[in-house]
Amino acid sequence: MALTKFNYNSFDVTPAASKALGFNSGANGLTSISSSSMVLIKSQTASSSANITFAHGTSDVVLDSTYPIYLFKFINIHPSANAYFSMNGRDGSTSYDATKTTTFFNAQHFENDTSTVLEYDTSRDLAQGTGIQHSSTYAGTGNDESINGEMWLFSPSNTTFVKHFIIRTCGVTNNPASFDSYISGYFNVTAAIDGVQFSMSSGNLDAGTLKLYGIKDS
Repeated sequence: MALTKFNYNSFDVTPAASKALGFNSGANGLTSISSSSMVLIKSQTASSSANITFAHGTSDVVLDSTYPIYLFKFINIHPSANAYFSMNGRDGSTSYDATKTTTFFNAQHFENDTSTVLEYDTSRDLAQGTGIQHSSTYAGTGNDESINGEMWLFSPSNTTFVKHFIIRTCGVTNNPASFDSYISGYFNVTAAIDGVQFSMSSGNLDAGTLKLYGIKDS
């Protein structure tokens, strides 16, 4: 069998920034690919938005068995009214009302140093609830105030096990005070979770950025 010798100048081996080289069926057999195990799927910016929704198959959103773990990032979320940053999931229908059982743990420290809080908040957890899950403490609306955090969603396309999630947020309460909220739980459904929606418990998402990542090989 004869061997073919290629001129090295025929290969484009300069990948794009933050990319690695992979193989394809093109003329030179090479392409640029993501070298990271954390892949940005979708970024959305709130602007007086009633909600921000990530639904599989809509606007290039992937939320299925492609990745075993998905990560949402919340960056400088500013509410239009004093309210709780909140989350809900969709289990195959058009409604965001998936059944959830959750926990809510919270810490606070007031700016004037008059009070601190460390508590399990039974008024914020759900027991087989279908409504929104509060995902922060009662946040303030000051021009210098915002909410930041993340949500991990595990194996959302699994139809055997419940779908677990972990949320952690920090921000400024309307007191004002620094808060640190820990929320975890599971969607207690056999159907896949194919959409996640974020909103405020009252008012709009005045501003902020929400990002969805897929975690490979996890």
